[in-house]
Amino acid sequence: MTPNKLRLGPLPKTENLKVTFICPASLKADLERYAAVHSQAYGEEVDALTLIPHMLEAFMARDRVFKKLGTAT
Repeated sequence: MTPNKLRLGPLPKTENLKVTFICPASLKADLERYAAVHSQAYGEEVDALTLIPHMLEAFMARDRVFKKLGTAT
């Protein structure tokens, strides 16, 4: 798999804040698999916990309704 095929590109350096959440075991397993593929694609080791905020940010950035509601206020 090449980096061009992953939705989530290389990770930027950011300031972090700790948030805890509960997810199904199957989602955790998928996140860990995605992290392994991401690490292989970009040659930089990354774990699932590091990917989660970037995945959420990418998801919200692509949500048209969320964007529309965010600019309406």
